[in-house]
Amino acid sequence: MSNSKKLFLEAKKYIPGGVNSPVRSFKSVKGHPFFVKKAKNQYLYDEDNKKYIDYIGSWGAQILGHANKDVVNEISKTIKNGITFGAPCKNEILLAKKITKIYPSIDKVRMVNSGTEATMSAIRLARGYTKKNKILKFDGCYHGHGDSFLIKAGSGLSTFGVPNSHGVTASIAKDTISVPFNDIEKVKQAIKKNKLACIIIEPIAGNMNFIRSNISFLKQLRILCNENKIVLIFDEVMTGFRVALGGAQSIYKVKPDLTTLGKVLGGGLPVGAFGGKSKIMNHISPLGEVYQAGTLSGNPITMAAGLKTLSLISEKTYFKRLTKITKYLTDGINIIARENKINMSADSEGGMFGIFFTNQKIKDYNSISRSNIKKFVDFFNYMLANGIYFAPSAYEAGFISSKHLKKDIDMTLKVIQKWVKNN
Repeated sequence: MSNSKKLFLEAKKYIPGGVNSPVRSFKSVKGHPFFVKKAKNQYLYDEDNKKYIDYIGSWGAQILGHANKDVVNEISKTIKNGITFGAPCKNEILLAKKITKIYPSIDKVRMVNSGTEATMSAIRLARGYTKKNKILKFDGCYHGHGDSFLIKAGSGLSTFGVPNSHGVTASIAKDTISVPFNDIEKVKQAIKKNKLACIIIEPIAGNMNFIRSNISFLKQLRILCNENKIVLIFDEVMTGFRVALGGAQSIYKVKPDLTTLGKVLGGGLPVGAFGGKSKIMNHISPLGEVYQAGTLSGNPITMAAGLKTLSLISEKTYFKRLTKITKYLTDGINIIARENKINMSADSEGGMFGIFFTNQKIKDYNSISRSNIKKFVDFFNYMLANGIYFAPSAYEAGFISSKHLKKDIDMTLKVIQKWVKNN
């Protein structure tokens, strides 16, 4: 029995399902997780000393690769002065200032400790600002595990949502409306029937694999929100500093009222942030009536790691190189699929990508849900056995770091080619 298998069996005695986040269980790929001993650059090493090319990067956070020496040095230097203060520190200001320079839509920003905290706080702020209760989200978009987000579409058109997790009450669900991604007509119908405080969207969805918003769709959302006094929230926890330095909003040229950030922002440490126009952000306590707090928010170590990370990825050619190596992977997959006439494709933006096992055009949750899941499971396990680690779910995007080399991509494509030949 492998060391990872032994550890998983031990973990299940003390941790629900043996993991602290469900996708790590490998349940959807009919296996058990490997346990990581160490990580460096583009590689993971498990407790059995097996090496993997990592295409997850701590779910997008490790854009510089694992254990980047400059970030590690910055953490080591900062930690000598203390771990956390529960009081303001200079690094908070420096990181907030950096964010506002990169994101023109953000005048002020509040630091938190996770993407979930950021999105929960953003919708609370939107409700407090507008004095309205209902929110609109999109089927398949993931905004963390806050109660208001664990809602699926109701049976009727633009109706109140229903909980898709036990423990979420019907009274909470009635204030969340969920409609299909990229469907502006359904949005219009929902607006007509409900007084919405906000619309929250991943401009590029990453938890129903990798799905782009239509440009016209986002622009129409912006117009509708302006006309109906609805706060438009871009959840860029995943796409911020990842698809481009300025996130998806810099690509689409659409400014939201509020933006949520995370992952890359912390340089690999737990982090979240939400920010936007001063007239909205000034409603946050202690200035305003919307309460939000966090003991470890803005802690000096995370702020230092984030500052160093943003400094490094702000280098002029950084995203040009990252985009090139990511596209090299997705172009290679598409060539293999075409040459072998299989229902498989890939797409990417910046350092984020998706692999699809369907011949349908990918535009929303329904189209991705019709993917060949059995084929994906076989693909995932074959790649893992050969030292290639993709996300253990057909509904998750993948990520590349600046440490990934052409030789890593070539090796990956070679293994994919072998899998295709065997299938």
